[in-house]
Amino acid sequence: MATARRSDLLGRLADLSEEAIQRLTEVPGADRAVGALNALRERTDELQRRVRGLEGMEQRLAALERKVDKLSKSAPAPPSRSTAKKTTTTKSSSAKKTK
Repeated sequence: MATARRSDLLGRLADLSEEAIQRLTEVPGADRAVGALNALRERTDELQRRVRGLEGMEQRLAALERKVDKLSKSAPAPPSRSTAKKTTTTKSSSAKKTK
């Protein structure tokens, strides 16, 4: 019985909303408002399509970043140059003056 009341209530609401929409179309300037709402809907749809494309690009970017990280960790380190200074001997330290 509760579902019958609910469907009856929803049916009445649907009828009222249809009547309200019909009345709005008769109002002067309503065609401009309806046109603006339709343009807004189209823009929203386009924005949703673009956002879906961005999600795919983010996933591909994350996969590429993981690959780069993996490759940079497994790549051998370049051979490091010997930074030790060459030692030179001077004779001045070994030759002492004798008096």
